Amino acid sequence: MYGMSGPYPVRGSVSLPEAELMWRFSRSSGPGGQHVNTSDSQVELRFDLARTEALPEVWKARALERLAGRLVDGVVSVRASEHRSQWRNREAAAVRLAALLAEATAPPPKPRRPTRIPRGINERRLREKKQRSQTKRGRNGRDWG
Repeated sequence: MYGMSGPYPVRGSVSLPEAELMWRFSRSSGPGGQHVNTSDSQVELRFDLARTEALPEVWKARALERLAGRLVDGVVSVRASEHRSQWRNREAAAVRLAALLAEATAPPPKPRRPTRIPRGINERRLREKKQRSQTKRGRNGRDWG
């Protein structure tokens, strides 16, 4: 994971252009030590999905539709604060954004074709049901008189 900065691949040859990524740094919440109050290690990465030219139109439309709940004015944002170093949080945020976009731009799954149950299997099932019913019927003691 180290050494990976620059274009973050989404899928295939498409990757996120560094120029279109908007970074914001702030202090992470939670407990910390002496260093915590002075370092802006939390990273917020924003990507303007509505105006980007990096994604093919079809992908863009698909992503806009699927991420509609997460978008604010066509911008998708991702936060990372799990690492102590800002650099590692930057990597985490970029990887997370790339994964999110990869999932959102994936082609829809092929529709499921329902399979037919073979006739022999269905008939065997009905025969077994009938047999079971006969067995249970023989258990009630009406004829024992």
